Amino acid sequence: MKKVRFVLVGAGWRALYYVRIAKALPQYFELCAVFCRTEEKAKALAASNSVHTTVSMEECQRLRPDFVVVAVKKEAIAAVSEEWLNNGFAVLSETPASLDLSVLHHLWELKNSRGFKMCVAEQYRFYPVYQTMLNVLDKGLIGDPVNVTISLAHEYHGASLIRAFLREGIRTPFEVSAKEYAFPTTETLNRYERITDGRIAEKKRMLAAFTFADGKAAFYDFDSEQYRSPIRNHYIKVQGCRGEMKDEVFYYLDGNNEPICEPLRISEQKLCGEPEYAGLIGLSEITGITFHGTEVYTPVFGLCNLAPDETAIAHVMLDMALYVREEKEPDYPLEYALQDAYMAILMKESAQRGEVIKSTAQPWQIYKREE
Repeated sequence: MKKVRFVLVGAGWRALYYVRIAKALPQYFELCAVFCRTEEKAKALAASNSVHTTVSMEECQRLRPDFVVVAVKKEAIAAVSEEWLNNGFAVLSETPASLDLSVLHHLWELKNSRGFKMCVAEQYRFYPVYQTMLNVLDKGLIGDPVNVTISLAHEYHGASLIRAFLREGIRTPFEVSAKEYAFPTTETLNRYERITDGRIAEKKRMLAAFTFADGKAAFYDFDSEQYRSPIRNHYIKVQGCRGEMKDEVFYYLDGNNEPICEPLRISEQKLCGEPEYAGLIGLSEITGITFHGTEVYTPVFGLCNLAPDETAIAHVMLDMALYVREEKEPDYPLEYALQDAYMAILMKESAQRGEVIKSTAQPWQIYKREE
């Protein structure tokens, strides 16, 4: 396909993921420019990453990118995205779209009434392993998934995975009961450095139960240390009437109702080169996945020295380009992002109030797109 051309807005830790993707996959992506708010930031980023930077929106307009990636601070994402939308650009924003319900409504109005093209780079469901899990579940081995216990990602990311693994659309009413705890945890690793002095800090952990009107349920369990800490792991269990998936292993009944236990067999290789940050140390690239001896995942972009997070973001970027070019509807459209943010908002509200919170109808749930 025609190379995807994009402008990047932002110069922080998350923005650099898009720089690495463009450098690893030049046959797919062209980073036209990085837009910075100040000359100082622009010069520093250009020097450290050998990319073209600018402080001129007019220059970005002249570059005619397929879309703009907005990767700024969480609190500013919605406002900055709207600024670029109003200046005639399609926008792929970092997550979340917002955690303010009125802002979510406003973003939907921009799309639904004014025709602006905006998507949110929710990448977790496109991780190679998670996407393969979903594809195998679609074979019906365990029956229709009816409940999931998930401890993989926080808030809106977690909500996205809950809906993906339950095959739950955006229209089903739900209620949520949540509680937040604080536990002492030894710190080990953050984005920028390894911590080896044994310091202990109180870390918050959220437990929540989502019950959907169609009878499905999700049990959410997560704290922020799980993203990087080697002493806080991830897990997932999905159950159907004929079996369950626990992490990468499927337990199910065959056609004769005999029990089968079969894992996904994942091949990976350590990333090459010196990572920029401590939080990137030890990551691997998924080189292939098999199930029952059959290949069920091959790297979409070939072997390109990208971690699963970056591979998933590259998928989202390619999907955004096809959407902007009106070749297909996005795999993760704006209304999905708004619903997942809404689920996160209600979960936090339930924890704060100590009450069961019921969802109410939202404007993005009334839409022509088939789920």
